[in-house]
Amino acid sequence: MIGALVRKARQLVGDPALRRYLLERAMGRTAAPRRFVPGHPPYLADLALPLPSRLAPFAELPAMPPTAPLTLSLPGACVTLSPQAPGALFDQDFPDIETRLAVHRFAWLPLQADGLDPAWVCALWQEWRSRFGSPGPGWDWHPYTAAERLINLLDFARRSGGLPGPVADTVAVLAAHGPAIAARLEYSGDHYTGNHLSNNGRGLFLLGCALGWDRCAELGAEILLAEAGRIFTSSGLLREESSHYHLLLTRNYISAWLAARRFCRPESEAFAGIAARALTAAAIFSLPGGLPLVGDISPDCPPAFLAGLLPGGTGGWLALLTDDERRELAALPQPALGDPVADGWARADQGDWALLVHAGPQGWPFIPGHGHHDLGGFELHWRGLPLIVDPGRGAYGDSGEAALYRSAAVHNGLTIDGADPTAANRPYYGDDFRRREGGEPPVLRRRSDGIDLVHGAFRRQGVRWCERNWTVTDMAAIIDDRVDGRGRRRLARMLTTPWPVRIDGDVVVIETPRGQVRVVADGAVVLRPVTRWIAYGQGEAATQIAIEDVRALPWSGRIILEAV
Repeated sequence: MIGALVRKARQLVGDPALRRYLLERAMGRTAAPRRFVPGHPPYLADLALPLPSRLAPFAELPAMPPTAPLTLSLPGACVTLSPQAPGALFDQDFPDIETRLAVHRFAWLPLQADGLDPAWVCALWQEWRSRFGSPGPGWDWHPYTAAERLINLLDFARRSGGLPGPVADTVAVLAAHGPAIAARLEYSGDHYTGNHLSNNGRGLFLLGCALGWDRCAELGAEILLAEAGRIFTSSGLLREESSHYHLLLTRNYISAWLAARRFCRPESEAFAGIAARALTAAAIFSLPGGLPLVGDISPDCPPAFLAGLLPGGTGGWLALLTDDERRELAALPQPALGDPVADGWARADQGDWALLVHAGPQGWPFIPGHGHHDLGGFELHWRGLPLIVDPGRGAYGDSGEAALYRSAAVHNGLTIDGADPTAANRPYYGDDFRRREGGEPPVLRRRSDGIDLVHGAFRRQGVRWCERNWTVTDMAAIIDDRVDGRGRRRLARMLTTPWPVRIDGDVVVIETPRGQVRVVADGAVVLRPVTRWIAYGQGEAATQIAIEDVRALPWSGRIILEAV
């Protein structure tokens, strides 16, 4: 209680926008969010899930103890277990709650499917069931965690031919997941419901299919279909501003479609349509040097596990499908979609260069979502390599490294006086308040040789507007900035590269396996070590090229990246 009050007090002291919002609420100038019933989406009439008289039978895996150690790859940790003490996994006190949740989700199961000894699955399930097998209010039965756990176990059962024993007890515990999820659906009103609710529905749907529990499957399908309309935009992209999360939700709807097809469910066609739109939209993330990790990285699985969902991709999650399922997936149509620019995403490709720019369509990071506090962050590939990369984010949190890698300070953009473009977004802020605080929505445009972005997000710094123009030619990528305002301001432009960098006189040279790229900028250059996050809790060394100056406004500047 005291800790929560201290955190709220710190938020209030450090956030002028929050103070203004509270003052406006007190004066009646801004409205509170619309009332809602937590956990009960208005489109669901009945959340009851009575058990059917009979459940589908499952084979029981042989009760053989494991004989060799097992190493589990978890988000932010790697754990080696002895066959003599499998329960040690559940005794560990992990510093990051996401690691603990991954243990309860059996998140390692699909990642280590190749060569995994089923005896280990049986041993760990028996340990988990003996300690946590009764539904409760804790994190081990949180609805997202419960859904992930049952999905991973049922997928394992399909691939291995059975469930850990005693099979009747295992099926009973899995069945108990249905009412436990339905009783705690992650619905928090239209202003604060994210992708978790759709995954609650996926868990219910897949559980209902596997157990022959029609009401459970129907309830899950209702949620999945309704939430697809909430979380995906007209361009087919996930509205939560993360490339990894887009692939994660694409995978989720593909898995629901394949299950509907496998069990001859009436929702099969609708799920196929949603999956096809999300899969087609994902092509914008198919850069020549690999998947750009814009926004948060999910702890559910490493991005590389889902990269096969991009055009021409193979392996990872796709390897868990049957040959027939992969053929059906490849045969999905590519529907016509809305323009991704309207949803804040733009691509420009020319010669050796491929550019992806993201700018939240409202200027603020979408909430609830996984976008970062950079407006106009970008990733630039050259000769099939990632040259300038989004650093991603290695963990969740509001302090320390987690907060730093969410901020504009480490992204490929512009900061003024060290500030993010907008204040922290909060779920209870209304659109009118956000407009007063952050200005009009940014304008993102494609042109024949590049991309333009204009916004007024730095109003708090006395800046009227900022404009950035990216131009790509056969030999160079050029970034032009203009800032209109008054006074002297501390301006910083950042570029992050995973390759070795050196300063050579007035220029910066990036050394790649396919040649050198020279960076020419009109300002003082500083090189700083940073991390490029490639999975949750897993990063690689990178370098930030920071061009910093104190200049009088109005101001303009240019950065040129050119092949040597």
